[in-house]
Amino acid sequence: MTSSYSAPDAAHAYVLDEVRAADRDRFLAALFAPEPQRRGLLALLAFDHELSRTGSVTREPMLARIRLEWWREAVAEAAGDSKPRAQPIVESLSEIVRRHRLPEEGFGDLIDARAEEIDGALDVVHAGHALADLQLAVLGVTHGPTRDAARAVGAAWLMGEGPEREALLAEARSHRAGIDARALPILLPARLLDRRWTPWQKPLVLWWAAQRRRY
Repeated sequence: MTSSYSAPDAAHAYVLDEVRAADRDRFLAALFAPEPQRRGLLALLAFDHELSRTGSVTREPMLARIRLEWWREAVAEAAGDSKPRAQPIVESLSEIVRRHRLPEEGFGDLIDARAEEIDGALDVVHAGHALADLQLAVLGVTHGPTRDAARAVGAAWLMGEGPEREALLAEARSHRAGIDARALPILLPARLLDRRWTPWQKPLVLWWAAQRRRY
């Protein structure tokens, strides 16, 4: 059993600022989760963002794999009993991994998805499903249809406009009559894919969708 761990406040503040700047839409949606789940969702989004940056940080395949291996080792530390390495995202992850007993293999799936991108296109289904499963674990949601909806939204988020994305959104919404409401913070971003909302409209769109429990 892993030990408990509390990350420094500075680490959580760094994660919040990082996600707000790099992934504002999903940042806004995550704010609808209560604490400590909100903090967990933000840590996952920061981790996902760091993995997604691999291709822009280096175009050398070997260096890209080394970078992903660094994160794989960092996750293993986060899931262990010892003090994690002094990097704010790792520190924040360590707290939420241990608090919510997140499966280490789930992080491995997300890293593997990004590793596939080194030699070709990103498998958006693989990546979207991996992140959604970790987010659901933070939220404590195990309901099957809700998981299907979250996975569909996760994949749609990574996909460009077109019929495939529309099909994924339709699949996600086919479950919304019976979804576990605790998953709304990771389902709400679907509303932002319906049209090109202005930055000031997005918080209102998400707030209204949350009130109606629609996505």
